[in-house]
Amino acid sequence: MSQAWVVLIYTMPREPTAPRVAVWRKLKKLAALRLHDAAWVLPATPSLLEQMRWLATEIREAQGESFIWHAQADELEQDGYLMRQFTTQAEAAYRAILAALDQPGADHAELARRYRQVQAIDYFHAPSGETVRAQLAGGEA
Repeated sequence: MSQAWVVLIYTMPREPTAPRVAVWRKLKKLAALRLHDAAWVLPATPSLLEQMRWLATEIREAQGESFIWHAQADELEQDGYLMRQFTTQAEAAYRAILAALDQPGADHAELARRYRQVQAIDYFHAPSGETVRAQLAGGEA
């Protein structure tokens, strides 16, 4: 069975730049993958669909155009490619936390906050997530 995706396609006026930058930052915070220019994809979960709907509304309020599509890849390899891209993003963030945990005087509260941020966008359960959680909890992984 293939993965369901939500795709946001939009255009926005070049000026003023602030709304365009705000949309881009929100997409990055959600860890959306950019497929092409202004076409972004996320797994089709209810919460992510809602986030995309809010962004589409924000884009239209800034005099842009937006379209939200539910999609499924025609080939399983395409699903695998997108899933690997999402996992790679999360894995890199987890590895950065692990490296920071190895530093003397590491701020565990700050690293725990960063872990929660990464966990929120770890849609396909990157391998190092459990290791980070265990180390933050004081376990040995």
